[in-house]
Amino acid sequence: MLVGTAAATDAQQQESAIQEQSIIASSVTGDFPREIFRIEGTQIVPFDIVEEEYPANDLYEIWLNKDVNPYKVAIKDLDDFFVDLTGYVHPVEKGAVTSHYGPRRGRFHHGIDLRVWIGQSIYSAFDGKVRVTGYDRYGYGYYVVVRHNNGLETLYGHLSSIKVEANNDVSAGDLIGLGGNTGRSTGPHLHFEFRYLGNAINPTKLVNFEEKTLLANSYMICKKTTYTELLSFQQAKYHIVKSGDTLSSIARRYGTTVSRLCQLNNLKSTSVLRVKQRIRYS
Repeated sequence: MLVGTAAATDAQQQESAIQEQSIIASSVTGDFPREIFRIEGTQIVPFDIVEEEYPANDLYEIWLNKDVNPYKVAIKDLDDFFVDLTGYVHPVEKGAVTSHYGPRRGRFHHGIDLRVWIGQSIYSAFDGKVRVTGYDRYGYGYYVVVRHNNGLETLYGHLSSIKVEANNDVSAGDLIGLGGNTGRSTGPHLHFEFRYLGNAINPTKLVNFEEKTLLANSYMICKKTTYTELLSFQQAKYHIVKSGDTLSSIARRYGTTVSRLCQLNNLKSTSVLRVKQRIRYS
């Protein structure tokens, strides 16, 4: 009877091993059944009888504890999506805007920079779950990515310290890190991003950063606005300042206005221009 039991156990183990190999092989082609298995980190693991809840899992379909953007979906290929912004908490109690979303020094700046001091508390913007924590020496420095119940993900970069771990549940206003100057940074600040399926969204379309409040309780991500705005940024044109140039002379040269130049470049009408400074005019 013991021999029979041992034989049965061996058979079960062999069958289990075959099933495991089948799962791994299927995962390479992405052909595994999502109702039975999930991706966690770099592993494929079985769901429990009651599936662990991942925020907006029906939108994202995968949960990976690596990479800021593992989705690789262009915003022009997305369906329109309505985002509920209620419950928003500003990530810092104090912090003026120091750099805006858009082209900057030959690169695209995917978020907004807020002035902070080293050690200042940084808070989660919405309820959700921490998807990634990491260190990017040549970019974000110490950073945290949180996926939220409303379908957005937020990123917090250049931290001096991370106070959460991947897969931690967080509520809006929870401490997730401390302000810093790590990575590609020229001074203490928070780099803050809103993303949808990996695509960065202009934060000033959602939040009034002077008042630290929402512009509205909802936001529609759609091709007509979000994608068109990205295209306009990519097609931006610049003037390189020469000795004697003023905002007025640049505005006249390109058929625009001083107020428009100020808006595009985060300047004041009294700002002093530097030789070789890039001024966006369209």
